[in-house]
Amino acid sequence: MSPALSRALTPNRLLMASVAVAVITIVMKTLAWYITDSVGLLSDAMESFVNLASAIFALVMVTIAQRPADEDHPYGHHKAEYFSSGFEGILIVGAALGIIWAAGHRVFDPQPLVQLGWGLVLSVASSALNGLLAWVMFRVAREHRSIALEADARHLVTDVWTSAGVVVGIGAVIATGWLWLDALVAIGVALNILKEGFHLVRQSSQGLMDEALEPAVLAEINKTLADFAHHTIRFDHVTTRKAGQRRFVDLHMHMPAGWSLGRAAAVRGSVEQALMSAVPGLRATIQLLPSDVEAHFDDAKDPL
Repeated sequence: MSPALSRALTPNRLLMASVAVAVITIVMKTLAWYITDSVGLLSDAMESFVNLASAIFALVMVTIAQRPADEDHPYGHHKAEYFSSGFEGILIVGAALGIIWAAGHRVFDPQPLVQLGWGLVLSVASSALNGLLAWVMFRVAREHRSIALEADARHLVTDVWTSAGVVVGIGAVIATGWLWLDALVAIGVALNILKEGFHLVRQSSQGLMDEALEPAVLAEINKTLADFAHHTIRFDHVTTRKAGQRRFVDLHMHMPAGWSLGRAAAVRGSVEQALMSAVPGLRATIQLLPSDVEAHFDDAKDPL
């Protein structure tokens, strides 16, 4: 993806596109269910309604997350994205339970399916649209470190797998004549998206609990600090956390007590600049301490 296209495809614009695509797929999948009377296609259509609600909520939360820090929120509003991810997970769980309820009746009371050709065409076309959008959203989510955009993309991928399962199920019904397979596939699809819903809820809760940065990012921080550490400078009590797109690291930098404040501040500035260059979106807080002074905490960490 070119840099110009990446700049143009912001999380906000992609989420607005997700809302539009959700409306289109709702129409297509609801029509597919209406003309076929397939409970599998009904489950597919129900998830599209969840897509719409999730995309709207994600757009609102991403907009809030982009607000600058203020007096009431001095660290910014970045965690708003986690509410979007959790909300989407809860909606997915609700949709899955609704699908299981609707399909449960059809297992013991299967109904004939009609006009399957048009139903399958509409389902496959809407899935292709969702798949393309999800692919673009994953790329942009990685670049912008947007958990809300990633959650919406994951949901769209789940929707694609849902549709694929439904198509396979209907194909099995056509091949075998076993009408109850339609309901069984719908239940299988529901269990699959139920798993995805729980994953999103867990991911959101971990973010709200100030989860540490990813091991690869932490390794990059340690590598950068190691470039400055020598017999006169050492670092310890390195603590990290993430909040939406923002990343934070707090640490202590020990140096000779005889250094002037200006010299110590200059070195600290160099370390902060190196950390921010190595890890985009990082905010570093470094406390200066003399070499012979130790800060004692219950969760003390080994020095680098």
